[in-house]
Amino acid sequence: MRTPGVGMAAIGYHFGSKEALLNEALFASLDAGDQTAGTTPHGDADLGALWGRLIEAFSADKTLRMANLETVLRAQRDTDLREQMAAGLRQGRSGMAREVTGTPESDLSEATIRTLGSVQLALVGGLMMQHLTDPENAPTADEVLEGLRALAAHLPGKA
Repeated sequence: MRTPGVGMAAIGYHFGSKEALLNEALFASLDAGDQTAGTTPHGDADLGALWGRLIEAFSADKTLRMANLETVLRAQRDTDLREQMAAGLRQGRSGMAREVTGTPESDLSEATIRTLGSVQLALVGGLMMQHLTDPENAPTADEVLEGLRALAAHLPGKA
């Protein structure tokens, strides 16, 4: 496909390839989507509101979310893309920990980012896949919270 007014040579010069340009556009769209999801009102750490906004975002732009998943698969064959995705995941862990705790990212401990942020990000990815694949049966925000409570009841105590 040819883009009016932009030559392939210009794309190659600025981005290296058409695929790299598409990756940049995807990452910019994901960043913009993350910005519009807003932040959680803290105090009571209203996770229900956060999960509600995330679910709404999954439903609002399915094409973007599917492109995100496809990029994960492509990254397994492209070292540069995998490094970009890994950097995005690190940023996502930190952002998720900030959303849950209300603590500025610069004040979060590495342990909080690697534990709380990683688990929250993993839950987001799984929930996104459920809402893309089976939206009629995917959990609501309230059901996610209830599931987390049930899961926590089965956690062993600290040794």
